[in-house]
Amino acid sequence: MTDAAGPPSAAAAPPSRRLIWQQSRVLDVVDETARVKSLVLRVPGWSGHLAGQHVDVRLTAEDGYQAQRSYSIASAPASPGAQGDPVVLTVARIDDGEVSPFLTETLRAGDSLELRGPIGGHFVWTGAAVRPLQLLAGGSGIVPLMAMLRHRARVAPKTPARLLYSSRTWDAIIYRDELARLVAADPRLSVVHTLTRATPPGWTGPSRHVDGAMLRQSAFPPGEAPDVFVCGPTPFVEAVADALVGWGHAIERIKTERFGPTG
Repeated sequence: MTDAAGPPSAAAAPPSRRLIWQQSRVLDVVDETARVKSLVLRVPGWSGHLAGQHVDVRLTAEDGYQAQRSYSIASAPASPGAQGDPVVLTVARIDDGEVSPFLTETLRAGDSLELRGPIGGHFVWTGAAVRPLQLLAGGSGIVPLMAMLRHRARVAPKTPARLLYSSRTWDAIIYRDELARLVAADPRLSVVHTLTRATPPGWTGPSRHVDGAMLRQSAFPPGEAPDVFVCGPTPFVEAVADALVGWGHAIERIKTERFGPTG
C-alpha cells in the first residue's frame, strides 16, 4: 500500500490485543526501486499474520499532530515453529504524502515505528486450497501478492501459480530480481510483466495496460477455477476484475484490494 486509506475490501479484525498501537524497531531499510523501500521491522509480541493482511502505521509530530496510513505486509507468515520473524512493509514514496516520504527518506535502522495489526480477513491466502493461484498486480499492488508468493514457496510449492504484473517502466518493477529467482527455481510459477510507459531496448513482453486479450494469454482460464487476487490502483482493479468476469471467471473467486491517495 501507499499513502492510502485502509483497503475497503478487507474486513477489519475484531477488537483484540493485536489492534493496540505498539512500537516496532526498524532492523533495516532496503531499496527496492528509486521510489520504493522495504522496512524490516522487529515487532515485540507479534501475533503472526496471514498473507495479504496489512497494518496501520502512525506518525506523531512534536506538536502532537498525528498521521496514519495503512500498508500491506510483504513478508510471508512465520514458518511453523518460528519465533520473532521480522515483519516487512514495502512503501512507495508519494511526493505530497504525509507519511510515505518520512518512511522512505528519513527512517533508519534503529528507529522505532508505531503500528497496529495485522488487519484484514477477506484478501488473504493461506495455501490450504488445492486450486491454482492467480495474482494480478498494478504498481505497488504487488506487495500483498508478494507475501502470497513467498508464503507459497514455503508451504505450497506444488500449487500452480501465475502473476501478471503491470508496471510503468522496467526500473519501476518492485521485487524484480526476487521474482526472477522464484521463477527460475519453480516450474509451476510463471510471471509476466507488462510495461505501460516505457520499455528497455530489446523488450519483447507486452507494453500496454492489462486487457482481456492479455489475460487470455497469461492467466489461468475460468475452467481451471483458480483463486484470483487483484491489487492495485482503483482503475486497474476495476478494469481487470470486469475483464475476468467477462471471460467467465466466477465472481466469488475474485478477491480485490485497491488503493489511492487519501482524500
